[in-house]
Amino acid sequence: MRSGIALTLFGPGPKGVEKDVTALQINVLGPLSVHVGQMDMTPTAPKPRRVLALLAICANRVVRNEQIIEELWENSPPTSVTTTLQTYVYQLRKHLQRALAPQPVATGGSVSGSDLRTFAGGYMLSLAPEALDSLRFEQLVAQGRAALESGRTETAARILREALALWRGPALVDVTPGPILQVEVLRLEEMSKSALELRIEADLLLGRHHELLSELVGLSARQPTHEGFQAKLMLALYRAGRRSEALGVYQGARKALVAELGVDPSGDLQRLHRAILEGDPSLSEAGPPPLGLESLAMSIPRQRRLEHRQVGAVQ
Repeated sequence: MRSGIALTLFGPGPKGVEKDVTALQINVLGPLSVHVGQMDMTPTAPKPRRVLALLAICANRVVRNEQIIEELWENSPPTSVTTTLQTYVYQLRKHLQRALAPQPVATGGSVSGSDLRTFAGGYMLSLAPEALDSLRFEQLVAQGRAALESGRTETAARILREALALWRGPALVDVTPGPILQVEVLRLEEMSKSALELRIEADLLLGRHHELLSELVGLSARQPTHEGFQAKLMLALYRAGRRSEALGVYQGARKALVAELGVDPSGDLQRLHRAILEGDPSLSEAGPPPLGLESLAMSIPRQRRLEHRQVGAVQ
């Protein structure tokens, strides 16, 4: 085994403390943290942090050995890479079981709603949504979306706020990501943007355009090419009686799109601009952006992700 590879994942837990087997909590929506009751079980060594982060963010999915190896070492694995990886996982399993069980548990056994399983060619960390913030987030977003689609707008807004409140900063902000983690983090960040758009849509349906203004101003300033945020800010300003400012937002978005992406505003955004110019009475009614603008949320982000993938494929 290559010298200098840290194998200790966690420090020992406090002696004489009764363990709460229901209290495992892993958080990835922000800094990585692992707690069992009041015990902080978060690994500190860089590579073990990545092993745990990868298994957690891919919870309930088999992560293949080659994916973990690529994540940890990319093109420079140690000569004894298989043994090293097995040792990391063994230590992870052993320390989780020691923390979660008041008595010894056989290696590979189920622990308090979590189960680190070995498969042919990979590993899977099984976790309940209550034990992992990203799973809970995805569950709440699905519930919020369903509520919005079924017309339960107030419920949708409440659930989506609860989902977004789980974020404590950028996902895994204190973990140095490899290529696999980068993709998973991007997936969660895109889901967060989608959830935010759904929540704003719910608030627009509830006639909360005044309350949304400060938030939308900040979002549109930070993401000037995100047509979904620009459209919602234009609509909120128009409904608040600030028509000239709504038109100014369109001009700013048009300039940003041309300068940064080399494209004109989409047809939907242009139609909203024209409707504001003409004072279309349908814009004054509580609801989401009309004219099909609900589809704007993902159009530009998807285009940018595709461009990035194409650039990466060439390099």
